[in-house]
Amino acid sequence: MTQNVAVMGAGSWGTALAILLSKNGHNVTLWCYQEEERIMLEKSRENLSYLPGVLIPNNIHLTSDYEEALLDKKIIVITIPSKFIRSNMEKFSPYLKEDQIIVNASKGLENDTLLTMSQVISEVVPQCAVAVLSGPSHAEEVARDIPTACVISSKSKKVAELVQDVFMTPKFRVYTNPDLIGVELGGALKNVIALAAGIVDGLGFGDNTKAALMTRGMVEITRLGVAMGGDIQTFNGLSGIGDLIVTCTSMHSRNRRAGILIGQGKSLKEALKEVQMVVEGVHSAKAAYALSKKYNVEMPIIRQIIEVLFEGKSPKEAVVDLMLRDKRSEHQKEDIHWTHSVSWKDE
Repeated sequence: MTQNVAVMGAGSWGTALAILLSKNGHNVTLWCYQEEERIMLEKSRENLSYLPGVLIPNNIHLTSDYEEALLDKKIIVITIPSKFIRSNMEKFSPYLKEDQIIVNASKGLENDTLLTMSQVISEVVPQCAVAVLSGPSHAEEVARDIPTACVISSKSKKVAELVQDVFMTPKFRVYTNPDLIGVELGGALKNVIALAAGIVDGLGFGDNTKAALMTRGMVEITRLGVAMGGDIQTFNGLSGIGDLIVTCTSMHSRNRRAGILIGQGKSLKEALKEVQMVVEGVHSAKAAYALSKKYNVEMPIIRQIIEVLFEGKSPKEAVVDLMLRDKRSEHQKEDIHWTHSVSWKDE
């Protein structure tokens, strides 16, 4: 069924999703934050800043007017950087109606409140149903129809299945999952671990080091996620280990690229300037560490990342400190026998 869809945010991910949804037969409006950006995209029909070489179909309507973008749209896809979601949703709220569905496709945590993005959106626009799109999905590949699989999560099975139908294509496979907190935490925290993976690469360490980092990083993500009510199966899936693998190993990953630069000796400010895109892991790291303390969950990798990013610790010293931690079993008591599961509220 054809839907009227607004994609709010014309960065790489927003542009890629607008192209995907347009090719899938939907009526798509792509909202640009600045009018200058809209003019550039209208003129070139190409996102030269983020997705050069990918044509924006002529049937995608471009606008910088958010009231116009939101009017009469069944699905609203949010691809705004996480730190700007609250402020923008407050602007959008007066134009959003009860029958509209917000699909958040941005991965992050709000530092001040420690809320996930769906929680922020639900707080600001309680009149709308909210879903989350997550998983291993680089915009550069989705825009070029490279086969990809993702997850849609929502508190409502009906909403999740509707959104699944909207996004599903022969090249973009979508699964549903009722575990909203697990899906969002996996997407947000893997960015922090990807920064660490990039630092390992920048230091010149090998595959052994990165494999250990990714594996133990996944343990930390899962440990916190389960403590917050998530389902262990989610972290073994696309929005957990799947997203972690792609973000820690690909040069498409801005988090990994920033980490490489830091590992090579550049400051956080210098690394962010060179990447020239939002590096969500930097914004999520402090929230992740605060959550670990709130839920009394041990997250040594996250702690070392905080010290490297914000406290001046050398990356090499952080690796040494991780390697010299007290001896322990791989299966700590708190890491096993998780049986918690999540189900749909409307089943």
